[in-house]
Amino acid sequence: MQTSGAHQAAVTTDRPNWLLEVYYSLAFYFCVLVFGLSCLIWSLPAGLLYRLLPRRWGEPLGQFGIMAGFRWSLFVMRATGVLRADLSALDRLREQDGLVIAPNHPTMMDAVLLISRLPRVVCITKATLWDNWFLGGGIRLASYIRNDVPLPMIRRAGLAVQGGRHLLIFPEGSRTRTPPVDTFHRSFAVIARATRAPVQTVLIEADSPYLSKAWPLLRRPPLPLVFRVRLGERFDPAGDADGFVARLESYFRAELPATARR
Repeated sequence: MQTSGAHQAAVTTDRPNWLLEVYYSLAFYFCVLVFGLSCLIWSLPAGLLYRLLPRRWGEPLGQFGIMAGFRWSLFVMRATGVLRADLSALDRLREQDGLVIAPNHPTMMDAVLLISRLPRVVCITKATLWDNWFLGGGIRLASYIRNDVPLPMIRRAGLAVQGGRHLLIFPEGSRTRTPPVDTFHRSFAVIARATRAPVQTVLIEADSPYLSKAWPLLRRPPLPLVFRVRLGERFDPAGDADGFVARLESYFRAELPATARR
C-alpha cells in the first residue's frame, strides 16, 4: 500500500509539471508568432511611408512605431508568463536629450527591451537588416544608421544626438561570447567622442541563454525568461579613444558577474 501511495503521489506531482511544460511550449511559440507578425505588419507600410513622407515626419513616426511594436510584443510575453523583466529604470531617460546609450549585449533581446521604453532612439544596425522583410521598412522609416560605411555612420550618429535623439550602440559590437563582456570595439569610442554627448551605460543580466550567440530564434529555452536591467554610470567620452574604451570595459567587468548569462 505504501508503494502504491508513493507512486500515486509521484504521478500527482509530475502531472502539473508536464502540463506546465506543454503550456510554456504553446505560449513561447505564440509569442514568437506575435513578434514576427507585429514586425511584418509595421515593416511593410513603413517601407512605403519611407518613400512618401518627408524625413521630419517619417523619422519620429518610425521610431515611435518600432517602440510601440516592441512594447506590445513584450506585453504579450509578460501576460503569458514567458518573460519577467522590470524595465522601469529606462523611463528616467525618456525626457533626457542627446545621450549615447551603451549597454552590454548578452542576447538579441537586449535591443527589443531597450527600444520598447525609448520613443526617440536611433540605432546603429547591421546593413543586412535593411533588406529584411520583418524589420527593414521600420528601420528605414526610423532613420536608423547602417554600420557598413564608417564616415557617414559617424556623421549621422553625431547629427542624431545633436538633434536630441538617443543613440543606441553596443560597445561589444556583437553578442557576448564570454561573460561578462567581450572586448569593446574602438569604433564605439570614436562614435561616442564624435557625438560629444554623455555616454549612459546600461547593465543587462539575463538568466536564460535564449538568443545569445548561436542560439536560434525557434529553439525554446527554459522559461520564463528573466532579465534585470539597470542604469549604470554616465561617462564623459573625453580623452583618447583607447583610454575611453579601457575605462568603459573595466567598468562593465566590475559591475557584471561572470555568470550574467548562463
